[in-house]
Formats: sequence, structure tokens, C-alpha cells
Amino acid sequence: MTNTDKDRVVIFDTTLRDGEQSPGATMTHDEKLEIAELLDDMGVDIIEAGFPIASEGDFRAVSEIAQRSKDAVICGLARAQLPDIDRCWEAVRHAKQPRIHTFIGTSPLHRAIPNLTKDEMAERIEQTVTHARNLCNNVQWSPMDATRTEWDYLCRVVEIAIKAGASTINIPDTVGYTAPVESADLIRRLIETVPGADEVVFATHCHNDLGMATANALAAVAGGARQIECTINGLGERAGNTALEEVVMALKVRQDIMPYHTNIDTKKIMHISRRVATVSGFPVQFNKAIVGKNAFAHESGIHQDGMLKNAETFEIMRPEDVGIAGTSLPLGKHSGRAALRAKLRELGVEVGDNQLKDIFVRFKDLADRKKEVFDDDILALVTATTEGDDALQLVNLKVVCGTGGPAEATLEMEINGDDKSAVSEGDGPVDATFKAIRMLHPNKARLQLYQVNAVTEGTDAQATVSVRLEEDGMIATGQSADTDTVVASAKAYIHALNRLIVRRGKTGKDVKEISYRDVT
Repeated sequence: MTNTDKDRVVIFDTTLRDGEQSPGATMTHDEKLEIAELLDDMGVDIIEAGFPIASEGDFRAVSEIAQRSKDAVICGLARAQLPDIDRCWEAVRHAKQPRIHTFIGTSPLHRAIPNLTKDEMAERIEQTVTHARNLCNNVQWSPMDATRTEWDYLCRVVEIAIKAGASTINIPDTVGYTAPVESADLIRRLIETVPGADEVVFATHCHNDLGMATANALAAVAGGARQIECTINGLGERAGNTALEEVVMALKVRQDIMPYHTNIDTKKIMHISRRVATVSGFPVQFNKAIVGKNAFAHESGIHQDGMLKNAETFEIMRPEDVGIAGTSLPLGKHSGRAALRAKLRELGVEVGDNQLKDIFVRFKDLADRKKEVFDDDILALVTATTEGDDALQLVNLKVVCGTGGPAEATLEMEINGDDKSAVSEGDGPVDATFKAIRMLHPNKARLQLYQVNAVTEGTDAQATVSVRLEEDGMIATGQSADTDTVVASAKAYIHALNRLIVRRGKTGKDVKEISYRDVT
């Protein structure tokens, strides 16, 4: 790293790799390509596009992202095994700027997994990093669980990786164990102690198990790290990873104590945050820093008074800086498309003409049923299931509930253009509805998650329903919103089934030929 770059922090985004490893967060091929493009456009320096040897799907996604990349370095992950590294290189080789990221667990607990002695592991590190460097001139190496690795051994293997050709040394806090003072000290001591450390970039990769991922990442930068590994919305295994939006805005806002900069276009943060939340099926918590719905909301009278007099009274950053307009645009049933598009832009959402047309139709329907349409209602319309060429579509639903007996659902669906109907009983309206759907489209999918959230307040509030289905190892998430919770549930369930159909490569004929006796 040159002297001119000493104050720049490289942003390494692993939403498509570590983020997608969150149970249930699996994205489709097209969704991965879309998120990669958004990351590239936002100014992310390095995109870790996946784990190529994990599956054929992962390989294809990494390969296509590499071929489509414009400015970002495209990175693939590989274990410290030669076949992994070869497969990784095959996937990223066509990128304008490819990178191989190889890793091995170095702590006592992780060394026991492959049952290697310290010397055997050191030999493997030298062999695999050298092999990666012979394929690609941009190699990153990580000692997994570095923060619980013995100091002397950590120095030893870092030195080996540097000598073998790694240009970036990433120090992962794999289980979120460390604290900020330790994070800064560890990076600083490595740079001061390990021969050749001043010739490479040190990176930090923090997990949020104790809620300190962002603090640990920023502390590591203070200690000399110049690359932060992070994900959109902090998505990741267990409690998640360092959140990109948090570290980027912290560096932007607190230049007085952290005089570093990134290449991120922060005005694009909100849009990509909401898109990742939609495709992953992981909603952003309301009070999430930077991108939560309440991050720039002020309800108390004192706060509102202060904001009217001077926005800086209660806001340390402008909402415009993260892609939210600072003004309000009320919407109602008399509003037109132009007003709806402007509101969507204000909320950080960009849509094409066809998508706007679909959202507008549903917006008009909602405005006729609600006295007041809130911002969150508009966002729910964006994330709701859209009809089109899907094999399964809801036509009509009627549910009758009694106080002492089962609920009865009468369902009409369009399946590959043909209208079908069924009547089913169940333990409540949602159970009856789901049983009716399975009668018309028999399937082996297991319901992993059923979640209902009220979008706004009041008895006429929309409900956003998320449904996660698993079938033969494939996971699909469906979402929908409606003022009728049962209708939203039916649409979300059908949405998830449509995604499963796409993922298993079924044709319209295949859908029709599934027999009821196949259901377990």
C-alpha cells in the first residue's frame, strides 16, 4: 500500500458469501447478479461473490459475476486445499480484477478439525498460498479464529503466508469473541512484529456475537488495518457480520477521530439495504443503525420541536447522505404515478416503468381501503409478490371461521393458465388456506418459517407475511403484504412455491404432473 493510500479503507463486501450463509438467506442466481451489480455501482472495492467449490450454483454465480464486473475486484473463497483453490480460480479468472481468498482455522479448537499439528498446518499454509499465488497475483489469506489463536503461532503462520505471496492478510474474529481494545492491539502488534507486514494490507473480519462487530472493525482500522470485511445490513451467520453501512457512515461522520475515507457512494446505501432485505427474506430491525425505519424518525414532542428549529439538534447525519430524501410527500387515492415514483425515490427505492405500473395498481387498491397510506405501506407494496409469468397465481380466497369448529377455505388458483379450485378445512384460517394450496399444487416442501408483521398501526394496517419453505435441500422465501392477513399469507406461500419451482428447474408440464400421492 502506497503512502497516498494510507488513509483509505478498502471495503470488502461478503454479503453474497458470508451473508448468504445465514440459514434461510439463500438467494437465486439472478438475485446474486443483481446484488453484485448494486455493490459494484455503490463503490465497493472487493466483492466476495461466493464459495465456488460449495456447489455448481455457487460456481456459476461467481463466474458470471466475475465476467460482468465493472470496477470491483471479484473474490472467491477457498479452503486450504488445492482442488478448492483451482475451482476458485476457474470461477474468478475472467474478472477484470480477480482475487483468491484462501483460509484455514489456526486456533487450537480449529486445528483439531483437520487433526493437523502446528508444523503440518504451517506446511499446508505455505503450499496452498504458494499455489494460489502461482494462479493469481491477488491472494488473500485468513487464519480462521485468529483472535483465539496463540500469539506466537499466529505470528508464525502470518509470516509464512506473506512469504508465500499473500498480498492481503485478513484477521478474522470468527466467533465474535474479541473486544475493541484487543482488536486494535492485535493488528498493531502483528504489523510491528511480523517480518514483511509493512508490505501487505491487513484486513479485519468481525462477527457480532457480542454486539461489537462494528466497534471491533473500527478499532482494527485504528490499529493499522486498511480493509474492512462487512455485509449489507450486517447479514451473516449466527448474529451476523460487521454492517457495511455502519462502518462507512461512522468513518464519514467521525472524521475528527477517524481520519479515514472509503470509495462508497453513501447515497446508494438505503436502496441496496432494502433490496438485500427483500431477496434474503431477512427484514431490517426498526431501530437498526443507519438503515432501520426509525433511524431518522422523531416522535417525541421535544425531538420534533428541536428538529423543526434545527435538524442537527437530533440528527448527526443527513438522511440524504444514505439515500433518503429529507422531505415528506403524503400520498392518497388521488395521487398519480409521478407522485408515487417521487415517494419511492424519497424512500431510497428505484423501480423501472413496468414495476412502477404494477406497484401503482396495488397502491390505488390499497388507498381505497385505507384512510392513510404510510411510507411503510409503500415499501410493503414494493416487496410484495408481483404477478407475471409465475406458474401459480392466487385468483380468489374465501375463508369461513367458527368459534368451535374448524376453519374452511375456498381457494381458486391459476396453475399454468388453468383455473383450479379446492375447499379445505384446517385448524384456523391460515392452516386451512395452506392445505387448500397443497391440494391444488401437491408438494413436499416443509414450512420452516411463518412470520407476520404489521406494517403500520390501526385495524386497517397492512400485514407483511414471510414464508420460508425447504424442499430437498433447497430453500425459498416468499413475502407479501395485504390488509387481509390470510390473503397475504396465501400470496407469500404461493410466492415461495413459485421460487422453488424455478430453482428445481420444473417446467409447466412438471408442475401439472405432480401427483397428490407424492406428498409426504
